[in-house]
Amino acid sequence: MERRDFSKYIGKGAIMSAMSPFLAIPTVMTKPLIKPRALKKGDTIGFITPAGPVSAERIEKATKSMEAMGFNVKHSKAIEARYGHLAGMDQERLADIHRQFADPQVDAVWAIRGGYGCTRLLPYIDYALIRKNPKILMGYSDITALHNAIHQKTGLVTFHGPVGATTMTDYNVMHLEAVLRNGLSPHRIYASDENIAKNDPVYAIEVFREGIATGVLAGGNLCLLASMVGTPFQVDLRGKLVFIEDVGEKPYKIDRMLTQLLQSSNLHLAKGIILGIFEDCQPKDEQYSLSLRDTLIERLGGLGIPVMYGVSFGHILNMCTLPIGIQARLDTAKQTVTLLEKAVS
Repeated sequence: MERRDFSKYIGKGAIMSAMSPFLAIPTVMTKPLIKPRALKKGDTIGFITPAGPVSAERIEKATKSMEAMGFNVKHSKAIEARYGHLAGMDQERLADIHRQFADPQVDAVWAIRGGYGCTRLLPYIDYALIRKNPKILMGYSDITALHNAIHQKTGLVTFHGPVGATTMTDYNVMHLEAVLRNGLSPHRIYASDENIAKNDPVYAIEVFREGIATGVLAGGNLCLLASMVGTPFQVDLRGKLVFIEDVGEKPYKIDRMLTQLLQSSNLHLAKGIILGIFEDCQPKDEQYSLSLRDTLIERLGGLGIPVMYGVSFGHILNMCTLPIGIQARLDTAKQTVTLLEKAVS
């Protein structure tokens, strides 16, 4: 699309935004910020499976990955449990979360995979226990629900990044080290060279609206953010630097979920929007669908805030680590996201 067409398109989006009265969603009051202790070699990672079930092979892969990074591993009690599409009954998965946070030998709580099931647990989590035992919580995808609910209920900084079963590439390890071990500040995040080298539009950086935005990071998987709307755990996006990704959802579903967030949450009051890699989200037949790109522009381009697509996070091989609750800056001209403060103590 040529620049004059792009500007025209954005203009239409802005008009539509102005015509659509957004609901005034009350701001959720988060607790005072708690930064978990930084990891060091020899620390123990407590694995959990709070959503979908995992195979013995995935558990072994995750264990070896953590050991290769210099950590010990402690498996949750019901790590191999299965209850249909869930990794055990709700009470089993809930007990494992509580057990790993309460265990003084465990230094970080790490999900082996996502899947589905975390939202079922949110009303029953012992948030006071977690606040008294602050630890790194790591994962992505369905773990979005745990990250945002725990942060809002306790003030604990949580970490959107590789799950235990993720292949730990050099890019992944570099950002994990910088954020979890070294607590670098500022820490500048660029797109993965391997992602850029794919020469694939899905992996390309693209600025939908230029600018610089600074705010507290919040967000995660789009499907989870939309599913939490209207619940006591709805994510407060007002004044935030919001990061969003998804996988395997066609443009009309992306449209539906973004529309729900725009009409039912305070996404329209965000400072800026950082879009990750939306893998496998292109339409099967573009004749009967907007493209992923056009959908994102049409829904988000008219909000009057910086929006950039293609930052290296999502359901992909090379992903950065984004701490929820930490001040960060999006600079579309430099194509960077910068963490402006330490995420660990």
